[in-house]
Amino acid sequence: MEYQTIKGEKIPSLGLGTWRLSGEGCVRTVERALALGYRHIDTAQMYANEGEVGHGIRNSGVDRGEVFVVTKVRTSSFSHGEVIRSTRESLKKLGTGHVDLLLMHWPNPSVPLEETLGAMRELQAEGSIKHVGVSNFPPSMVEEATEHAEIFCNQVEYHPYRAQDELLQQAREMDYLLTAYSPVARGRVSNDATLQEIGGAHGKTPAQVALRWLIQQEKVAAIPKAASEGHLRSNSDIFDFELSDEEMERVFALRR
Repeated sequence: MEYQTIKGEKIPSLGLGTWRLSGEGCVRTVERALALGYRHIDTAQMYANEGEVGHGIRNSGVDRGEVFVVTKVRTSSFSHGEVIRSTRESLKKLGTGHVDLLLMHWPNPSVPLEETLGAMRELQAEGSIKHVGVSNFPPSMVEEATEHAEIFCNQVEYHPYRAQDELLQQAREMDYLLTAYSPVARGRVSNDATLQEIGGAHGKTPAQVALRWLIQQEKVAAIPKAASEGHLRSNSDIFDFELSDEEMERVFALRR
């Protein structure tokens, strides 16, 4: 496993995204991922699988202190009281004692940032959550959020076809984690000639090249979703090779 250092703390660069995973399948996938060496698990209130994710973490037998657990407050729960209530419910479902990172899932202009982040800071002060962050925020809103809390992360869609130059720059300047969801562009990277060619040189698939390209960037983590053991293994098999500067540039050139 490789790590990104954010505000002095080491965070696993590769995580498991659990969107659309449910029931026993979700429990097994989380358990399997941890057995394979994953140490960063991402869920959300909106995914309705926090209980299963927690179950998988407990079943894995991996020490709780080794796992970086992320969940997100749904946009309809951004009022002060709802942030507190819904996060307590998330903690109960997860059964992990605390959450390492709590994110605002999407911007919601109808509730002031100050109110939502203020409630999240109260949860931080009592030890229920370790870090506070946002998701799907443009640079200007991240800037605004930092007036109300120390922002540890912004989770956004990021892959070879989606440029995030401004956020990348901001993440480096402000020392926050830019977590990439849909990192293989929902499978579209598989048919990419450039990624196939680069992969061929390393004995890797286009998806592995896309994931390697992401985690090789400073302050970036990737959370591919996987349901099968084959995908879990293949996504995590990216630590035994490195892309050259020229190969990195070729992938950057794919963005639209």
